Amino acid sequence: MATASSHAPPYDLEGATTYSPIPAGPEPTSSGAEPRRPKKLLPSILLSSFLLLSLVLLIFSQRPVKLSSSDTVETTPSTSVGDLSPARPLTEPPSRGVSQGASEKVFRRVSGGGLSFSWSNVMLSWQRTAYHFQPEKNWMNGPLFHKGWYHLFYQYNQESAVWGNITWGHAVSRDLIHWLHLPYAMVPDQWYDVNGVWTGSATILPDGRIMMLYTGDTHDVVQVQCLAYPADLSDPLLLKWVKYQNNPVMVPPPGIGHKDFRDPTTAWLSPDGDKWRITIGSKVNKTGISLVYETADFFKYELLDGYLHEVPGTGMWECIDFYPISLTEANGLDTSANGQGIKHVMKVSLDDDKNDYYALGTYDPIKNKWTPDDPELDVGIGLRYDYGKYYASKTFYDQNKKRRILWGWIRETDAEALDILKGWASVQSIPRTVVFDKKTGNNILQWPVEEVESLRSDSFEFNAKLEPGSVVPVKVDSGSQLDIVASFEIDKDAFEATTEADVGYDCPTSGGAAARGILGPFGIVVLSDENLSELTPIYFYVGKGPNGEVETHFCADELRSSVAPDVDKIVYGSKVPVLDGEKLTIRSLVDHSIVESFAQGGRRVITSRVYPTKAIDGEARVFLFNNATGASVTASIKIWKMGSANIRPFPLDQL
Repeated sequence: MATASSHAPPYDLEGATTYSPIPAGPEPTSSGAEPRRPKKLLPSILLSSFLLLSLVLLIFSQRPVKLSSSDTVETTPSTSVGDLSPARPLTEPPSRGVSQGASEKVFRRVSGGGLSFSWSNVMLSWQRTAYHFQPEKNWMNGPLFHKGWYHLFYQYNQESAVWGNITWGHAVSRDLIHWLHLPYAMVPDQWYDVNGVWTGSATILPDGRIMMLYTGDTHDVVQVQCLAYPADLSDPLLLKWVKYQNNPVMVPPPGIGHKDFRDPTTAWLSPDGDKWRITIGSKVNKTGISLVYETADFFKYELLDGYLHEVPGTGMWECIDFYPISLTEANGLDTSANGQGIKHVMKVSLDDDKNDYYALGTYDPIKNKWTPDDPELDVGIGLRYDYGKYYASKTFYDQNKKRRILWGWIRETDAEALDILKGWASVQSIPRTVVFDKKTGNNILQWPVEEVESLRSDSFEFNAKLEPGSVVPVKVDSGSQLDIVASFEIDKDAFEATTEADVGYDCPTSGGAAARGILGPFGIVVLSDENLSELTPIYFYVGKGPNGEVETHFCADELRSSVAPDVDKIVYGSKVPVLDGEKLTIRSLVDHSIVESFAQGGRRVITSRVYPTKAIDGEARVFLFNNATGASVTASIKIWKMGSANIRPFPLDQL
């Protein structure tokens, strides 16, 4: 009998024509058997971040180092507090994930074995979020709503705050904000998933049955698709899951690499309504593709001819999402909806650059083809869900409130050694609703679910005219947990008098908020200390061409977010469409080391990870600023303090 080994076989699987599981190979573990104990990773190779299943958090089974508030972590000599230059990219540590056929898990710009800043326990403890979902410890798949509960399944490492030993964590919530941890939904205990229970998606059938398809990594390092379903549908908590006895239900077809076949989507109905279809990400050479399978019962599958879509040069597509969106209604749509007044969103997570791209287009179910509305904004080369740290996202249709909800995984951007010290890594974004942007006709709008507003408490409003070069403090007791809404208007006379300004501006190469132009930058500063030695500006920058064409940029600047060099510090952003008569608007959710910012009602979103050393707890400040040289700006801001979400183990003993 073959053993459950995580080592790759001595032959080249990718060179084979197709993959067939060994009929007499590893036998399934009996339902009553003790689950396989995941292998422990050696601390010397713990160096990475993780990938969201549809929600990916990473957590750490080792206890964090215990320090008093005055203790510091012993490191190499610290940098000078005055050294505020961006952290330079360092040599990448050993790869983790690729050898198992997963995407690269070590994709931080800041890495390396040693730390060069003396981090205190107060600093590290402050980084843990208060109202974003994350496991109690370690590294952090298919969400759904069932019998009054929202269910979140997420990839989780039971043993460390780095990628590996992937198990499905499980949590439930009544409102998407307060969560209760449940026992693991699935563990890697079968030959077809012994190297990891990876990304999956749930489909709720008309009769109420729930089918969960997920990617398993086999004992011989091949990606296969597997089926699981609840043992008891009458259980609102869905505590027990059964793996189909004849798994895997799909294996890599001829011509597809055995490490390039992952992440099945939620299923949708075929044109005749008698079969279901799902799509799976892959690649052929450097062309990203989406394969489509059809099934009548979720046990047997047929690969359809051709691809749902393909884009040359985009590389491996993972965590594909494919769903309808209404052009006229604010409600979300069931995944099987199609017809007049409906577009389809295709989203892919690009393995090559670790960003989530989407495009709007038309789905022809007869031809099994999706066509983008604008080929220049095709999947992987056009629009992104989020221009910051946001990956491996997934939506689901919330039949309870008739809305489509988007989840994303937010990875760490500090040194991995710090994750091990903290004992956790990665969090889930605040869930966002997704609707069509009827005003522009070529965007989606993302917005935090309304439930997050239940955490609001005291509020403060402030209006100001910001002269060029001004920085104005906004009085808040503490800037660590806030919901901020701000709007800005450039002085009309100064704007019209400007004939040309900063053509060709680009957020990532701009030099950040310190680089001044005629019509920008201006916006808000969050997580700043009183002396502005640490600060994270979220801002607009307006360019104007000689022909009068206006381009507005929405940016987030991390260059001076921390005096510590052990963290990634860059500028994120993109152009944002602004229509005639619209004010420039920002909403920022500040939750300790995470800032999620939405411009123009959600046309553009930037998620930032920041790790200040001084601008924490009661020392965190908020400012309005205008660093333009040629125009004043009228600003209006409203700030709510945010409470903490109640995230704790479910009291199973009270059932």
